[in-house]
Amino acid sequence: MENFETGSVAFITGAANGIGEGVARRLHAEGFQLALSDVDDEKGQAVAAELGALYVHCDTSDLGENEAAIAATLERFGRLDLAFLNAGISSGCGIDEDFDARLYKRAMGINIDGVVYGVHAALPALRASGGGQIIATASMAGIVAVPFDPFYGANKHAVVGLVRSLGVTLNPADGIRVNALCPSFAETNIIQAIKPFLEETGFPILPLERVIDAFVTIAESKTTGECYYVVVGRETEPFKFRNAPGALRGLPD
Repeated sequence: MENFETGSVAFITGAANGIGEGVARRLHAEGFQLALSDVDDEKGQAVAAELGALYVHCDTSDLGENEAAIAATLERFGRLDLAFLNAGISSGCGIDEDFDARLYKRAMGINIDGVVYGVHAALPALRASGGGQIIATASMAGIVAVPFDPFYGANKHAVVGLVRSLGVTLNPADGIRVNALCPSFAETNIIQAIKPFLEETGFPILPLERVIDAFVTIAESKTTGECYYVVVGRETEPFKFRNAPGALRGLPD
């Protein structure tokens, strides 16, 4: 894979199934050494054993567990070249009568705190390796409104904002790039609750392989601070955000 040498080390959260597992399998085929993490230890360990990878239990909503997972990666492989911060869940609650503070905090903890903690834990390891990449799984829900799960939309918008900001925050001399993967609804466990609605309304569901291909597109790019959308019927590319509006002449300050 362009930008990486054979034997490069990748750390993946949410690696027991879905996008994380699919990316792990693709990277394994590309000659990466892998550290896989999840909270589904049985499935995660099975995937790791099949791929000859390290498995580390990691609840991404806990800073200490993120730091411990990166430390275990370094202890096993001695370096880190790519961190794929992928773990995510739907909120399972709404804003009105169905609001549940516990579910809300859990979703925010995994989907945005998990990315923040993952970046914080990975940066020193990437710097020590002479640079590398961070790719965070956001979503098209981080770019458009999500009426059926506003909290999922909120935390994915936060991931998009974090990635865009880090793209201009990280010192270029460190050689670290950070980008976001923003798929539409893909064939993963996270859509199972709404899959009947999607099928009934004819909403196109992305094959998992398309999302994995998009991940490779990002990993092979030279960009930083970009959010790559993945939708049916279009090539994957960075979403073009509008710049902030400036003052108009002739209007009062």
